[in-house]
Amino acid sequence: MTLADVNSGLDEASVAEMTEKHLESLLEDLSLEQYCRLKLSLNKILAIDKKIIADEAAKCKSDLPWYFLKKLMMVNVTARNVTYTPDCGSICPNKSETTDSDFDDLFESPNTGDMLNPLDIIIALFLGSDSFVQQEMALKMSMCQFSVPLLLPNCDTNQCTLMLWAMRDIVKKYRPQSLSESKGFIEERIVLSELPMISFVRLGECSSSKSEILNKLLTDSQQYHETFVHYNMECGDSPRRISNGLTEITWYLPCGNTNIDIFSQPVAVANLRGDIESFDTQYSFLCQTSAAVFVFFDHLDSECSLLTNPHHKAQIFLVGNYESKCFSKDALKEVANKLGLTKNNIIIKTKDKNDADLVKDLRKTITDVVKNPNMKMKIEQMAEIAHELGILVDEDSPECQTAKTNAEAITAEIQDILKYKENQLPCQGELWKELTCLEKEEFRLQNVGSKSIEDYRSELQLQKEELRKKQNSYDMSTAMTCFINAISSPGTERFYFLKWMRMNLDNVSRIKLSELREKYKEKCKNSENKEEIKEIDRQLSNSSLGTEHFFREMGQIYEASLSLPQTDPSRQQLQHLPKLCAELLLDGFPLELVDGDASNIPLRWVSDVLSQLSDLVSPNRKILVVTVLGVQSTGKSTLLNAMFGVQFAVSSGRCTRGAFMLLIKINEDMKNVLNCDFMLIIDTEGLKSPELAQLDNSYEHDNELATLVVGLSDVTIVNVAMENSTDMKDILQIVVHAFLRMKEVGKKSKCLFVHQNVSDVSAHEKNLRDRKWLLEQLNEMTQAAAKMEKKEENQSFTDVMEYSPDTGNWYIPGLWNGNPPMAPVNAGYSEAVYELKKNIIQLLGNCESSANDVSEFKEWMTSLWTAVKHENFIFSFRNSLVADAYMRLCTAFNKWEWEFKREMYTWVTNAETRISNFGTVARKSESSDIREFLTCLKSAASTLLSTWEARLQ
Repeated sequence: MTLADVNSGLDEASVAEMTEKHLESLLEDLSLEQYCRLKLSLNKILAIDKKIIADEAAKCKSDLPWYFLKKLMMVNVTARNVTYTPDCGSICPNKSETTDSDFDDLFESPNTGDMLNPLDIIIALFLGSDSFVQQEMALKMSMCQFSVPLLLPNCDTNQCTLMLWAMRDIVKKYRPQSLSESKGFIEERIVLSELPMISFVRLGECSSSKSEILNKLLTDSQQYHETFVHYNMECGDSPRRISNGLTEITWYLPCGNTNIDIFSQPVAVANLRGDIESFDTQYSFLCQTSAAVFVFFDHLDSECSLLTNPHHKAQIFLVGNYESKCFSKDALKEVANKLGLTKNNIIIKTKDKNDADLVKDLRKTITDVVKNPNMKMKIEQMAEIAHELGILVDEDSPECQTAKTNAEAITAEIQDILKYKENQLPCQGELWKELTCLEKEEFRLQNVGSKSIEDYRSELQLQKEELRKKQNSYDMSTAMTCFINAISSPGTERFYFLKWMRMNLDNVSRIKLSELREKYKEKCKNSENKEEIKEIDRQLSNSSLGTEHFFREMGQIYEASLSLPQTDPSRQQLQHLPKLCAELLLDGFPLELVDGDASNIPLRWVSDVLSQLSDLVSPNRKILVVTVLGVQSTGKSTLLNAMFGVQFAVSSGRCTRGAFMLLIKINEDMKNVLNCDFMLIIDTEGLKSPELAQLDNSYEHDNELATLVVGLSDVTIVNVAMENSTDMKDILQIVVHAFLRMKEVGKKSKCLFVHQNVSDVSAHEKNLRDRKWLLEQLNEMTQAAAKMEKKEENQSFTDVMEYSPDTGNWYIPGLWNGNPPMAPVNAGYSEAVYELKKNIIQLLGNCESSANDVSEFKEWMTSLWTAVKHENFIFSFRNSLVADAYMRLCTAFNKWEWEFKREMYTWVTNAETRISNFGTVARKSESSDIREFLTCLKSAASTLLSTWEARLQ
């Protein structure tokens, strides 16, 4: 069977009629029939079940889509290796006996009819999934450097769909060579990037594998990657049943290094599956959106009307195989004359030209096209052409369009982010920070001075009431009114709205941050611009704007309303807000737990959201908590995203601030294993942030956050990059010390150290001494803290946190396999994260302490945060030894102070006696010069003070 036979499957002319039957039988094979009507949702895919932690190979065709999804959600580049091993049982012949028929079997194709083409599985999943799963699949496929669907064949109507929404979330970073000297980069949403598109199609039968040549074209031999599925891949030779007519897209993005880059400018590459004679709509679309179309052929019909269509705007290039038996020079010349093609538009593979030479010729031609493209187009703009050709667009659904309109009504008003926050989100910012300071002072009483404690607390309470009055004095802004109305909308509309909001706000922040970075770079060239640099630095810190700011504003509006009388209409109108957020939390959206800007929990707001969550789920639903901690920019959010398939913010300039919690459902088959119904994932901001390090209370901010989230967790992942392990050790010591001081902490969190960017297989063995040394240091710190707190029964770190040096350390290789932006995710990273995930689930299954239900978690969070707010001593130190040194210094200083006071008191008493006796002594000694006497006393006092000054220094 030739490649062309496989690719075309049946006679191409009959593909359209047969596709629907193929779809029906394929969905039955994959057991996906039910998802034709009830689409697959993210909640279904991300739920934790036994398949997620099972290492068994697929045993039947119905396992294949789930194995693909499991690996794809963990960005594993082996996801498309979708084979299964049938359990043959007693049917398998005895291998020790060989018959003549066995030899005949050697010449049979083992894949025929049994294995499924990976493209068919991908198309089946796209067709059976809702818009949000499609978007997530496209994003993860792009991270794996897989091609993603541009035009998806619609098997029910024989139409295709432009997958604009599915690609909306893909953001790419690259450096064109024009920016290589300045080390700048471009970061943008790929559907909004105006790029030339180069398309590759097939006309008739073709003996060369177009997709394999494309893979060689886009990658060099040192970084070869299978972007497109092709005949010589695993299961790539299986006949395609529903994926003919699929048009895929990928992007070549330069890194700015002339020795590495294949093309100096970014370029989109599209690939149409199947013969263009059977898929003329897709071909017409490509000809109207591409800068160039490369047509692969073995045989040309001189009357081919497809190639001579006058409406086509793209340059046409013909790529033929001279070695093919059906190749005709005369037909080629005739078509070339009709199309007005020169020899530069024709590439022929001859006997003396192998694939490498063909790729070289293609690269040269594409380079010339990209240098002076006759057309650049955003994918977003392609929707108009799609409509003209009768191609569906996935964004055309009423819910999506309504949500888009609602989101743009809010984000279109944003010009200056800082001013926008002040005008439209006034209840957060300085008001909320002042309230935070007053709340903490109410517990810590650091500035009470000589005032009565009760009076001081009453004074603080009055100040808080004034601030709440100020918050209530603001009318709800237009933006917040629109936001609350939009998230109150039913069904999928609010999910679309939140996605549109997040993407639009990211776009706005990205543009603003890019401008500020350029300004910062310019100002830094002149050292005299210190004040301007400081101002730009402040703007960089405050120019982030995301949906979390709108939810934060909701929380503040709600908390402020609680200070109004219960009958007040303003208060009653806002009582539904916690339920709205609880529904979103249940649907898989993250909720801000700790506000990173104010370093506080809006306790009443979060508590009421959790109370509503408790009401929404059945009573006594249990949750287990997994948290990640680490220094800034060590890949914490990326780790959680890869581990659980979720989407915490990881893009440039969007470092996590504070802490966010996200709920993942546990499937029935795992509930008995884990003894819980939900897993709560908490992502935290990077500790030791450079922008916070300059503040006086930076230690306090980090230590409070770490203590809270570790106290809430059943398993804490401590994410360590080797160069900042000291910083994490310091924070852990403070956490342990705080636990010793706070009586409320009653459970031991399990602690796992994850060492990122360590790929050496000998790392675990070689770092044995380092792990032992780390534990010894943590034990030393724990003992110092226990001694200070007079709790000397705690002799080691493991008395406070559950940790094993042998099983509690995980070494994970780097995220990228090669040189970004063209590097796929490293398979070793995905596999290591998967092993870590299995270990965490095993640890949670072995938890001695039972899981809390939602109400218990709420109470636990409240009491723990109250305890953290009471603490005003230990959080201000870098680590326990510094705190211990401070305590020793205080003890020594008190001793010195007492000795100094005693000696000075003795001297003053003696001086007073001498002064009282001055007259009597003067008569007896006939010396009555009082000035001389005072000079003598002053000299004695000065000598004594100098002596003590020298001692205290």
